[in-house]
Amino acid sequence: MLSSIDIHSSVAVYVQIENHVQFAIASGRLKPGDQLPSVRELSERLGVNPNTVAKSYRDLEVMGLLYTRRGMGVFVNRNIEAKCREECRKRIIGRMHEVVAEAKAAGMTRKEVGEVVEASLGTDASPYGETPAEILVLAKPKKAAK
Repeated sequence: MLSSIDIHSSVAVYVQIENHVQFAIASGRLKPGDQLPSVRELSERLGVNPNTVAKSYRDLEVMGLLYTRRGMGVFVNRNIEAKCREECRKRIIGRMHEVVAEAKAAGMTRKEVGEVVEASLGTDASPYGETPAEILVLAKPKKAAK
């Protein structure tokens, strides 16, 4: 978790950090009471300004997902896993719906959309990195069978 971000992404760096934390809580990789890296440690690991990490942590604290113990660090709050999982799923499903609607509007078939989904699930790609070449190859039109 939180090993890399993509500074070239259209998603702001602080949002990427927030999302990584939310995804880790939703998936169970971060559990209640787990300590997050310090602002300094995470900013050095990611190569970003400490203020960026501090903003992410503050936002996550306002959302109720994290809490700070002065002099001790930042921790995952208790009893937030289900709420976090539901919020992540709502956001992701909303984005998936938009993408599928765009694909339909562009003339992609159910089979083509399914191929992209299956290929995407088969990769180990980060949410904010470049699209892997094995996925992009699906954009090329298939030769019609004769």
